[in-house]
Amino acid sequence: MGLEQKLSLKLSQRLVMTPTLQQAIKLLQMTRLELQDVVNQEIVENPVLEEDEVVEAPSVGETEEAGPPSETYEAMDVQGPSGEGPDGGESRQSTSSEDGSASSQEGIPPSPAPGGPEAEIPADPSTESFDQIDFEAYFGDYLEGSAATAPRMSEEGEEYSLENRAEAPPGLDYHLAEQLGVSETSAVLREACAFMIGNLDADGYLRVSLQEVAAAIPCDEAEAQAALELLQSFDPPGVGARDLHECLLIQARAEGVSTPLLEDLVTNRLADLATKAVPVLARQMNVSPEELQQAIDVLKRLDPKPGRRYDSSRTIYVEPDVQVVKVDDDYVVLFNDDGLPRLRVSSFYRRLLGSADGPLDGEGRSYLREKMRAAQWLMKSLDQRKRTIVRVAESIVRKQRDYLDWGVAHLKPLILRDVADDIGMHESTVSRVVSNKWMATPRGLLPMKFFFHSAISSSVGEDVSSLAVKGKIKALVAAEDASQPLSDARLSELLAREGIRIARRTVAKYREELHIPSSSIRKVERGPAGPPA
Repeated sequence: MGLEQKLSLKLSQRLVMTPTLQQAIKLLQMTRLELQDVVNQEIVENPVLEEDEVVEAPSVGETEEAGPPSETYEAMDVQGPSGEGPDGGESRQSTSSEDGSASSQEGIPPSPAPGGPEAEIPADPSTESFDQIDFEAYFGDYLEGSAATAPRMSEEGEEYSLENRAEAPPGLDYHLAEQLGVSETSAVLREACAFMIGNLDADGYLRVSLQEVAAAIPCDEAEAQAALELLQSFDPPGVGARDLHECLLIQARAEGVSTPLLEDLVTNRLADLATKAVPVLARQMNVSPEELQQAIDVLKRLDPKPGRRYDSSRTIYVEPDVQVVKVDDDYVVLFNDDGLPRLRVSSFYRRLLGSADGPLDGEGRSYLREKMRAAQWLMKSLDQRKRTIVRVAESIVRKQRDYLDWGVAHLKPLILRDVADDIGMHESTVSRVVSNKWMATPRGLLPMKFFFHSAISSSVGEDVSSLAVKGKIKALVAAEDASQPLSDARLSELLAREGIRIARRTVAKYREELHIPSSSIRKVERGPAGPPA
């Protein structure tokens, strides 16, 4: 069969993800802190974008000297050329002219008048007109002499000085490496110990075997054992252990509180502490309950995760994206834009691009056009992100008003499709909105995903949210008799009396998610001494 080249036509439909749509989707699922970093980086990379700083209103004399204000584009108002957001909704662009009047129009600003200085710029959907630009305001604000534009070295040095940079605290590996550096040992043991330090987890436990250490260095198992003993002698006590029993024993011996009873308890009876009462366990170990209780008290003071105190992971702070405020008898959703830069397009570059006899050549003009278009698309994406988040939050508030009024017992089952159908968006868009977003409500600071839960069938009316069922289980356990705790089957019967049909295994699953121990353990912990039920 011979090979040949030929042309063929094929008609098909496919979804085209334009760069603008990809940017809008990416911004939509970002947190506030991530969005702030992206916007600040865009301001640095795009010369057309400027941060609109909030300044006090100037006096009459200052206004006359400075001239008319420059054109300002806020991220809340300026849209891109198409006027459509990532969800297909229409948006409008609002600009401010020099005489203070505002005009709202679709898409881009109007085309310049024929014969004007901007007449050479074609008025097509992919370009923008730049006729209402104030050169004087730009030069008055930014180019007013070399002293105003030159960077002040004292402030730059203060801001970027190495002395002002926060240094991360040393981690566990650094702390152990310092102790290894001052240890008097052979080169082989030092190398084996350093290899073990590199294979410790965040809790301080060794996650490689002695055979693997001996094969990696290389050395024999006796030298690997000596290196392990050296590592386990370092601070914090218990580091380098291979399991919980060894970790507790190392700490007890290092602190001088180790006894034969404590070692027997840790080695052979550690699992029995969670299921057996102290008198029963003391009888099985042939010791008095007082002696066993003293050993248990010593055991409670030991740290099962010694490496955690040197954990240098950064704390993630949460800021709400929206705030729900009750006004009279209604809830109002407010978008939290504190800390987000307010963007505007530089009037200087708009005038420079619109000038027919300016110093720009063809390549420079094309570069500025591309940056201007990217700036407007970024502002449009930010505006659509705000509108979408607010619409989703308002839909959640409408559907979960009973929870805001009365608490978790009145939380209704809700899925993403319910909100998507309510606001006319796709389910994937709602999923991106609620991801890593937080809402400040009168009931506290909650993630948006908190309001989405599966439904549990009820015989008394509407379905009940699984979170409301968990709240009922927690309340029943809190009110139970300590001497006769409620079993999972009994909890299922009590919920059935309230019209909630739920299986015993589902009650057990919800109880474990609430970190509530079983009825036998609760009786041991809170009930009188005696064998568990």
